[in-house]
Amino acid sequence: MSKGLIGKKVGMTQIFDEKGMVIPVTVIEAGPCVVSQVKTVETDGYNAIQLGYGEVKSSKVNKPQAGHFAKANVEAKKHLREFRCEEPAELKVGDEIKADVFAEGDKVDVQGISKGKGFQGVIKRHGQHRGPMGHGSMYHRRPGSMGSTSTPGRVFKGKKLPGHMGVQKITIQNLEVVKVDMDKNVLLVKGSVPGPRGAILKIRTSVKSCK
Repeated sequence: MSKGLIGKKVGMTQIFDEKGMVIPVTVIEAGPCVVSQVKTVETDGYNAIQLGYGEVKSSKVNKPQAGHFAKANVEAKKHLREFRCEEPAELKVGDEIKADVFAEGDKVDVQGISKGKGFQGVIKRHGQHRGPMGHGSMYHRRPGSMGSTSTPGRVFKGKKLPGHMGVQKITIQNLEVVKVDMDKNVLLVKGSVPGPRGAILKIRTSVKSCK
């Protein structure tokens, strides 16, 4: 069965297993999330569950969103995410989902927006090599040749050049849930996840584990 919820990245730390080995983990505040809409094949053409997360003042919500929450008879939420599922009838509008939807040992995919790096050159952005650093080289960290002159007379699309780096939707797959703390409603996931502290994350059952 596919499971998912919305969470917030708290930060990274480390824990020790039974053998005394250090495990780097990311602490994720997992929910609580509220089911704001149930989509089915009959009504929307596909099966999905829409979850809401994060408190927000009703005055901060625009009219279409306010009408959407009023129709579902749930409090307004700051973030909405949609999760595809096979049997949406298992959940109803207004149901609350917390960290206990996952268990220790589960494999999850975590999606978020990566950290922004600003404008970067080709060495940092694409991992290219620099030129010789001698004084006579006259070529150190530049992007390189742009191509021929008269033919084709332009730069091909897709050429790796300097530009804005980061702030992209990234999905880290097949991460292991090391611990579920229901007292604090947090998940400890092995490894790193996209985004800075406070980033909103979409956590769902790993596609690889469903096969």
